[in-house]
Amino acid sequence: MGMHHTMPPTKVSILGKDNIAVDYNLWGSYIVHDLLVNVPSSTYILITDTNLYDKYVPSFEAVFSDIVSQRGSNSRLLKYHIPPGETSKSRATKADIEDWLLSEKRDPPCDTKSVIIALGGGVIGDMIGFVAATFKRGIRFVQVPTSLLAMVDSSIGGKTAIDTSAGKNLIGAFWQPTKIYIDLNFLNSLPTREFINGMAEVIKTAAIWDEEEFQRLEDNASDVMTAIRTPPDVGDQRLSSVRSIIKTLVLGSVRVKAHVVSADEREGGLRNLLNFGHSIGHAYEGILTPQILHGECVSIGMVLEAALARHLGVLDGSSVARLAKCLSSYGLPTSPKDGEVQRRSAKKICTVSQLLSIMGVDKKNDGKRKRIVLLARIGRTLERQASVVSDRDIRVILSSGVIVEPSSSESPEVSCTPPGSKSISNRALVLAALGGGECRIKNLLHSDDTEVMINALIKLKGATFAWGEGGQVLVVKGNGGRLEAHGEELYLGNAGTASRFIATVATLAASGSQDFSILTGNDRMKKRPIGSLVEALQANGAGVRYMESQGSLPLNVKAGRGMKGGDINLGATVSSQYVSSLLMCAPYADNEVTLRLVGGKPISQLYIDMTTAMMAAFGILVRKSTTEDYTYHIPRGRYVNPTEYTIESDASSATYPLAIAAITGTTCTVPNIGSTSLQGDARFAIDVLKPMGCKVEQTKTSTKVTGPPKGSLRPIEEVDMEPMTDAFLTASVLAAVAQGSQAKSTTRIVGVANQRVKECNRIKAMKDELDKFGVTCRELPDGIEVDGIHHSSLKKPLGGVHCYDDHRVAMSFSVLGTICPHGTLIQERECVGKTWPGWWDTLRQPFGIQLEGVDLEEASQVSSKNNRESDRSIFIIGMRGAGKTMTGGLAASLLGWQFTDLDAHMEATARQTIPDIIKSSGWAEFRKREIAILQEMLQGKGKRNILACGGGIVEMPEARKLLVDFHRAGGLVISVQRDTEDIMAFLHIDKTRPAYVEDPRDVWLRRQSWYCECSNYEYYSAKAGSAQGAQPLEGLERFLKTVTGQGQALDSIKAKEQSYFVSLTVPDVAAAAPMLEKVAVGSDAVELRVDLLEDPQRKGISPSVGFVASQVAVLRCSTSLPIIFTVRTQSQGGKMPDDAYEDIQNLLQLALRMGVEFIDLEIHLPQDLLRSISQSRNNTKIIASHHDPQATLSWLNGSWVSHYNKALLYGDIIKLVGVAQSQSDNASLMQFRSWALTAHPSVPIIAINMGIEGQLSRIQNPFLTPVSHPALPFKAAPGQLSAAEIRSALSLHGVIKPKNFYLFGRPIAQSRSPAMHNHLFRTTGLPHRYHLLETDNEKDLEPVIRHPDFGGASVTIPLKLPIMHLLDEIDAAAKTIGAVNTIVVDPSSHAGKPHLRGYNTDWTGMRLVLSNAGAAGRIPISNNNNTATTPRSALVVGGGGTARAAIYTLHQMAYSPIHLLGRSRSKLEAVMHTFPQDYNISLITTASEAAAAKPPPVVAISTVPADRPMDEDMLELLRVLLAAGENDDAVEHANQNNNNPQVTEENIPNKRILLEMAYKPATTPVMDMARAQGWMTIPGLEVLAGQGVGQFELWTGVRPFGGDAREIVFA
Repeated sequence: MGMHHTMPPTKVSILGKDNIAVDYNLWGSYIVHDLLVNVPSSTYILITDTNLYDKYVPSFEAVFSDIVSQRGSNSRLLKYHIPPGETSKSRATKADIEDWLLSEKRDPPCDTKSVIIALGGGVIGDMIGFVAATFKRGIRFVQVPTSLLAMVDSSIGGKTAIDTSAGKNLIGAFWQPTKIYIDLNFLNSLPTREFINGMAEVIKTAAIWDEEEFQRLEDNASDVMTAIRTPPDVGDQRLSSVRSIIKTLVLGSVRVKAHVVSADEREGGLRNLLNFGHSIGHAYEGILTPQILHGECVSIGMVLEAALARHLGVLDGSSVARLAKCLSSYGLPTSPKDGEVQRRSAKKICTVSQLLSIMGVDKKNDGKRKRIVLLARIGRTLERQASVVSDRDIRVILSSGVIVEPSSSESPEVSCTPPGSKSISNRALVLAALGGGECRIKNLLHSDDTEVMINALIKLKGATFAWGEGGQVLVVKGNGGRLEAHGEELYLGNAGTASRFIATVATLAASGSQDFSILTGNDRMKKRPIGSLVEALQANGAGVRYMESQGSLPLNVKAGRGMKGGDINLGATVSSQYVSSLLMCAPYADNEVTLRLVGGKPISQLYIDMTTAMMAAFGILVRKSTTEDYTYHIPRGRYVNPTEYTIESDASSATYPLAIAAITGTTCTVPNIGSTSLQGDARFAIDVLKPMGCKVEQTKTSTKVTGPPKGSLRPIEEVDMEPMTDAFLTASVLAAVAQGSQAKSTTRIVGVANQRVKECNRIKAMKDELDKFGVTCRELPDGIEVDGIHHSSLKKPLGGVHCYDDHRVAMSFSVLGTICPHGTLIQERECVGKTWPGWWDTLRQPFGIQLEGVDLEEASQVSSKNNRESDRSIFIIGMRGAGKTMTGGLAASLLGWQFTDLDAHMEATARQTIPDIIKSSGWAEFRKREIAILQEMLQGKGKRNILACGGGIVEMPEARKLLVDFHRAGGLVISVQRDTEDIMAFLHIDKTRPAYVEDPRDVWLRRQSWYCECSNYEYYSAKAGSAQGAQPLEGLERFLKTVTGQGQALDSIKAKEQSYFVSLTVPDVAAAAPMLEKVAVGSDAVELRVDLLEDPQRKGISPSVGFVASQVAVLRCSTSLPIIFTVRTQSQGGKMPDDAYEDIQNLLQLALRMGVEFIDLEIHLPQDLLRSISQSRNNTKIIASHHDPQATLSWLNGSWVSHYNKALLYGDIIKLVGVAQSQSDNASLMQFRSWALTAHPSVPIIAINMGIEGQLSRIQNPFLTPVSHPALPFKAAPGQLSAAEIRSALSLHGVIKPKNFYLFGRPIAQSRSPAMHNHLFRTTGLPHRYHLLETDNEKDLEPVIRHPDFGGASVTIPLKLPIMHLLDEIDAAAKTIGAVNTIVVDPSSHAGKPHLRGYNTDWTGMRLVLSNAGAAGRIPISNNNNTATTPRSALVVGGGGTARAAIYTLHQMAYSPIHLLGRSRSKLEAVMHTFPQDYNISLITTASEAAAAKPPPVVAISTVPADRPMDEDMLELLRVLLAAGENDDAVEHANQNNNNPQVTEENIPNKRILLEMAYKPATTPVMDMARAQGWMTIPGLEVLAGQGVGQFELWTGVRPFGGDAREIVFA
């Protein structure tokens, strides 16, 4: 930075003094000389932040010393620096500065004549100004702002302040700086984003005060942005090309602010104007800071406050558009939904209630009435102060949805002028850009679509654009077809017209910074067709290729190729925009073009005619062939721009106000659309409204409609709307309330097939949304039929009208809302911005429709717009033998969906086996049938179905495309896999399918990549008998919950006061599987450290994807905890090489495909890798992490803030790990965590320090603290503790308070429960105690259970039923069973007292031991009826209370029927009748009933006492039942009535299991009998241990080690 200034700077007066100096190179000699002369002092104190100190202070100090020495002065310069960032703007930092100023080391001491120099941005200026205002009751200070924002805003006016936990700038003072030195050279080193941030204030000042200055900003945007996007490290030359422009713009803002402050120093009224954009902007800033900067929030606020002025009728729409355009041209966001705002803020939700609440404390307010600065036009405000605005109007502007109230307007006539035509506007922009000379375009549509078009043409250097006449005229200077390829993507949003026009325009571009252009759009745009146009361009020599899906954006368009010309054939039955695109660019082809439209009658002929008519206006005459149908001859030439071109109002948009008149029985005139219009939709009034009973008066230039009395619209038998396809939506809502004089009230609309490929499938959208109103519709091949009903019968649409981000859907249903008897909620209010941004304002006035804003997120009126619906069907693919049928059947059972095996479906339909089909018809016919069935299932079974495909489905490209398209559209395709050797072994013995004609391994290798391509998830199925217990089933259930979006892992963990995850440091999960349950005790998740795994096939290098996949599968089967998938790099404390980006990405993608609950994503990785993983996360939650093992960062100085902000971009959870050098580092970390949770309370943070000194931080971290376990080989990080150690420490500190737990009942003296639970408390680090309280009177218990130290209780006989009336709530299971054996204290008290819940854990204990033994109530099959699973039967012996728990258990495990065996039939009937019928209970009290029990039971629970002999008759019945169930009976029953049995002993659990609930003796007669029949037996003490584990987890939230419980119980 220059240290010398030769010419005097420009001075600006404020408060009567020329105290503001503006110029380049002031820092250094100029400021030193000026201070010594005009602000003399013996002590100058330079205060800045650590970021600026080294760069600017030493050089300034040297200059200061030289000049002081030359002058013989005794002045001294003291220096101080503080941490950068908003966190320093605090009481603590202010106190530190004041203590330093008062320190005895300052000799001589600082006094009242000292001068503080504040060097920095707004934080420094505000903070140091407040220090100056209060130090020794006020000393002089000078501002040297280094950011653009500070230069034009915070440094001027004397506002000083600090932040508190209650809000920003709430404590401060007005303290005017003695001097303000604005050195523009600082801007050379200002980061681009900070520069843009400051431009918001520059634009604001011009918008409220000076239209000429605003015009200057518009004119110079491109040059300024080019300069400031140059990297700051180029030095003083960065702004050399725009030095004078920058100075002019800054001076303009400074002068306005200085003038306003001089007139109203203490903000009495006029100074309010400087807060334009701040009322709403500050509200957003209060929620989104620090990720979104002040200027960015103010930019959003300006657009919304301008939209509010438009809504109130005081500002025209063109001014709103002009303001938004200017802001966006400087890179500023104009909406909270801006992509960068969403990305940087981690999609943080700003509810309307939050925003209004923050706005409620604005100092401009008049009591509870909110005041907002309203623009009247660019350069002038409505009042010379902020205006009072109602919350209702503000809510409409801020809300994502709007309720349209029924019309009560008595106004006889309304005149309404719609915005300019979108179709004509977009054509005019292209023609003017391709033309030569200047064209003044009037009445241009200001919308998202035209904004996209203008931006694309600017980037291609096709033209320059400037607004004139207050934004009413767009001045276009065309470059005559000379365009240049652009280096950045041309993002076209959802603008179909722009994408199709620009696709051809881009072919005309010459090479620029690169030799191609990229055209892309949003997700919907990437599905809209463009294939016919691309094919025509390619055939004519243009270099256009698809980058993703065939037939859609994004496109790569080669520069310099253009079109050869000559004959071009184009299919024009999908979109007339293809035709118009080629027509408009054809004059610039190498040769004259003859364009033939093939394939039949073109769609929307009138739009083609519009294009040729407009081309004539720009000097090119298209000749339509007189000998060939649909053929056009276009001469070579260049467009000559007319001096002026006026855009007609949009005829499609005009249908809405006219339709309001029609539906409400009022009159509306559209004054500038008549019979001579270029637009086909101008015929809507004559062709649709008149036949429906409206009076229509149409002249050449205007249209007037008077509707019949409400409820009198008539249906139209059939109307062909091909000339006006966009208007069919308007006609459809009118048809919904059109009734004939007789029974038939159906309107048939045809000719609109192209509406299926617009912003959405509009025909389906109208059918689905009208159905919500109770209106029946039927889709036609090219239209829709609507059965009209009386308007009073319209239903209130549940959840509101979903608009599919389609402007025409929103506006059409708003018309229906004006007559619907209930208010109609329209979602996606802002989508009307595509063609009529002020539509809602038009409804409010002139139509007088009442509107109410609805915050859809806050009100939960609609589910989140996840692109995946949780009930969409799931397709399963994979090799034969991989377990597709088993996995699919179990998945269907778990989800309660239908299961279909597509091969079995084919066999049932053909009445042949697949081998027979292939034998008789050949492989080609078989594959053809496979494709047909796949298409059938995609169309007919789109929801709540599990569909297993044949192994070879991926052999066919057509099938692969269908599956890929399905999962890319948000569907689920799961590739089921199994160990390759297991699959090969199965294929060698399976005879149900034709044998492979080649080696099965070769088949697998060929299909492997196809299975991956066609699926978005993969699941490893367990081989039957390879895993114990029910863990594989639980693993499948967790997997399904994650991939369908039903998983609640994060929410469950967030609900806990403390939570932990254990870091596995094992080289092989499979080898460590036996100890995993133990090491996971007390944890809420388990971390798989992938970088620590050792792949035996890849020793010394990172593990393969296949090996890691098998490790995840084993882990999922070995624990019920959520999985955290971590690949830790070396610089972050792990073993994975830092630069192994490809391996890291492949492994993380694997984790996403396997549906793990969490992945750890290190934010130091390359941006494209981070973005790729973040965007493909689906329902997996990301822990965005950064570790600092080298201790380079400090929690105290703000150096962690940038890492926190970056983590917010990608993470659902943030994990930051530092190193503690002392205990003070832990205290600093606590302050940082508090700040982070205040800024983003909904984003959990893991913040800890490594090392011995950092162990306290681990104890104090409440959310997902990483822990170790003594059984693990080593700790994952220095200082890591076990969960038990942390809980012990929390207990010692009183965080976890000791509680008393009890066993209630009699007799209980011999109970093992105290020993078991006290042992579990000790091993988990909890301070609680478990006691016996022996009583048979529930009244003895009330004082105990209501005592503050009561933690919970077990309940046994005889109190399981009597205890229930003492409790506040009973669990549903306990209610059904009719007994409570567990009391849990809800940690959140109700009305000041503990809330007690009753549970029954007998059944959970039974389920646990049965599941661990391998019991399964349903087995998957595939039969002709597509049954998902077949039930298996169970037996309960006894009829007491335990029998009830047993019945409940077996029903929950899906056993059916449940046979109930006992002596007393009446007692059994009493038990049976207390359960619902779907429990399917059958009674057995006789030999005939026992013999008839089918299917035979495979699981039995005996609940009769074993201390006395069982009744002989009952014993005999039991013997019969136990003998009936042979191992193959289940297979036989499963395959009954199944022509193609798919169930064998290989793929079903074939154990028969008896659970004996009697504790003594250890082996009962029933157990002996069962063993003799080949049954596996389980003693009742297992249940005692199991239900004890369940009780412990309910009480503490900690799942203990079941082995510990068993050890105590069996001791």
